[in-house]
Amino acid sequence: MNQRALLEVIALGPQDAIAARAGGADRLELVTDMAADGLTPPRATFAAIRAAVDIPLRVMLRAADGFAAGDVDALCAEAAALRAEGAEEFVLGFLTPDGRPDLAAVGALAGAIDGCRWTFHRAVDRAADRHALRMALAGCDESAGLDTYLTAGSAQGVDEGLATLVAEQARTEAGEPGYAPRILVGGGLRLEHLPELRAAGLNAFHIGGAARPGGWEAPVEAAAVREWRAALDLPVVQQV
Repeated sequence: MNQRALLEVIALGPQDAIAARAGGADRLELVTDMAADGLTPPRATFAAIRAAVDIPLRVMLRAADGFAAGDVDALCAEAAALRAEGAEEFVLGFLTPDGRPDLAAVGALAGAIDGCRWTFHRAVDRAADRHALRMALAGCDESAGLDTYLTAGSAQGVDEGLATLVAEQARTEAGEPGYAPRILVGGGLRLEHLPELRAAGLNAFHIGGAARPGGWEAPVEAAAVREWRAALDLPVVQQV
């Protein structure tokens, strides 16, 4: 029996959250300021969304556009405040200027969220060496809560990264070191990508703009999310 695919939707506020939940989203990624590719939302926004829906929420920890950590102490303080507000899952990921994982910043944030589960976001697609990044972060898998990589397989999106995603899923299924976290596919993801990805065993998907036919200035539409839910619930046709 095929495992039900996870559908994660970006939510900017309670209206988005309610629509995404109604459309069949399993989990939300909470951010603000998509012009900067998603920053940490205000605590009040988190609290309002948590009150509006009962599905899991992953809260972005990111203070500025790009992949530098910036003021790590301030970000850790915000993470601790979100934890105190009730946040239990997070999204983070930082690189050094030469494209390596910023282990000091990641470690500090992992400590601030105190064992909560978290996603290393698409900074992996900008890494100088994505395999080396995974190996460097392998110690975070169980001891520090890293359970997911949000990735398109390429900085250019799923069109360019599809073969990489399929290859990395094979390494995950083979139990290779560094590949234990689940792959969450997102970044230029389209419905037509799903059959090949699902056939390869990938079963977690992340959408943002695809849930908003009116663009980022418009809210999430339940009907758009429902279309993705229906596509993910179709039987998987295995590769021959």
